[in-house]
Amino acid sequence: MILNNISIVNYRNILAANVSLSPKMNCLLGQNGMGKTNFLDAVHFLSFCRSAQSAIDSQMICHDQDFFMIEGQYETENGDIEHIYCGMKRGQKKHFKRNKKEYKRLSEHIGLIPLIMVSPSDSVIIEGGSEERRRLMDMVISQFDNSYLQALNNYNKALQQRNALLKTEEEPDPALMDVLEMQMAAEGEQVYAKRAHFVKEFVPVFQNIYQRICDNREKVGIEYVSHGQRGPLLEVIRRDRAKDRIVGYSLHGIHRDDLDMRLGGYPMKREGSQGQNKSFAIALKLAQFDFLKRTNSRTTPLLLLDDIFDKLDANRVEQIVQLVSGNEFGQIFITDTNRDHLDRILQHSSSDYKIFEVENGDIHMKQ
Repeated sequence: MILNNISIVNYRNILAANVSLSPKMNCLLGQNGMGKTNFLDAVHFLSFCRSAQSAIDSQMICHDQDFFMIEGQYETENGDIEHIYCGMKRGQKKHFKRNKKEYKRLSEHIGLIPLIMVSPSDSVIIEGGSEERRRLMDMVISQFDNSYLQALNNYNKALQQRNALLKTEEEPDPALMDVLEMQMAAEGEQVYAKRAHFVKEFVPVFQNIYQRICDNREKVGIEYVSHGQRGPLLEVIRRDRAKDRIVGYSLHGIHRDDLDMRLGGYPMKREGSQGQNKSFAIALKLAQFDFLKRTNSRTTPLLLLDDIFDKLDANRVEQIVQLVSGNEFGQIFITDTNRDHLDRILQHSSSDYKIFEVENGDIHMKQ
């Protein structure tokens, strides 16, 4: 999939932009706080129906404005044109349309325009709680498997209802608890199986990319940890119902899944330097790209690289430059404050490119 053109109105600090893009490399140059990340976030919004920066859609509307609008014209591998529109007025729900037809459910759109975004905030995958690592799995799997997102949503609904019952003063209805636990187990088993398969296929790709970035100087690993590994999920969920009642929430299930990330056999969170943590996060995202490209036969994902060279030594920068300059990638968006980094990437690449300057939300192409 290629994004040929994007129009943005009142999105964060971008009051108005209409940008025609290169089908290969798009470089955005500017100082911090000028709007480079906001531009990438608008591209992200058109893929995932939400911002990568905030879960609250209304926060994307420019100050003192009443609405925002993003519209993209895409071209598929077959040459078909797709028009994607998103608009939201303050105090109202957002509207998402494909070729002028509004979606009934936003989940129907996920996967149409696969996208991977690499940004400084990715360090939270390593340093944050387990929900960040589950989100990593969910973001990739849901882009090529619609049934996964449906199973996950159904599981979460049953989980929320069970947790609500566990918090009540009166003893919950055992029959209703049984029904909710069976729903959690049925949907959770599907989610567990798909996550386990994903991790098995994903880890070797990730390790290979990390080895290239660190020039084979370090060894890393990832292991999937889940209550689904303890036996039939229904038994696992029911096993501690009395304890769940005491604490007021569900202690067991796939909502507690995690990824154990290791550097040289030790926890990455504890052992990794800033450069190693950033290398780990970048390798995770580039491996996601590779995985999506191989499993989603419809289209090559868009790759968004936001300020990826900060805190990396010259050797790691060089390895990443060579990686992203390769022909295996499709359309790339890359931001930096340093023109030298972008020039080095362009020197390695024979592909078509455009360079844009971003200043106070204004985006214009450099000649």
